[in-house]
Amino acid sequence: MVNPGGSSQPPPVGAGSLSWKRCAGCGGKIADRFLLYTMDSYWHSRCLKCSCCQAQLGEIGTSCYTKSGMILCRNDYIRLFGNSGACSACGQSIPASELVMRAQGNVYHLKCFTCSTCRNRLVPGDRFHYINGSLFCEHDRPTALINGHLSSLQTNPLLPDQKAGAEQEVCLHFSPDSCHRDSVDQQPSLLAVLQALCPPEESSTHPTSYMTLISAAQSPASTSAPP
Repeated sequence: MVNPGGSSQPPPVGAGSLSWKRCAGCGGKIADRFLLYTMDSYWHSRCLKCSCCQAQLGEIGTSCYTKSGMILCRNDYIRLFGNSGACSACGQSIPASELVMRAQGNVYHLKCFTCSTCRNRLVPGDRFHYINGSLFCEHDRPTALINGHLSSLQTNPLLPDQKAGAEQEVCLHFSPDSCHRDSVDQQPSLLAVLQALCPPEESSTHPTSYMTLISAAQSPASTSAPP
């Protein structure tokens, strides 16, 4: 296993002894030709799975993330614990699990997407105007706009249930609803055919573990984690 800021290696073992290592996932003996080593434990390739999407981590990358008792792939880690950016109104970060409002490429907390004049929230179905970085409801649109002396960058009504990235619409940036946390302890059952893995560059701020693919036919010198 390789952790950001440091590194560790699988304990030296002889080629013949790998077959009796026990899997940290199912507890069974590992008699497969290949096995995975991460988080100071050995795993069947089929047992090291993302707690959310159930993808076999050895097939989709070379690193896994651990947090809140879950083992996660990169996408689900970012989906559950990452940020969607800073709110253009208050400047605070927006958790990736929250709904957001977007206008002209800017992202807002739902509570911060308000008319600059009356401070009422703009909700799906409301028509609004985006002028010089400020939001206005239809009632409080500037007089210059009413008289035709000012053009609004955006006058479309808010529409619900649109995909993330569409402007002036409520967007579900990420949602943890599809992740059933009670599935963390489920025993995996799928098989996998794995190829040699090489660790990518990862940010030192993430709780990342690298996976090492070990072959039972390899010599002890060739089973160390990649640098």
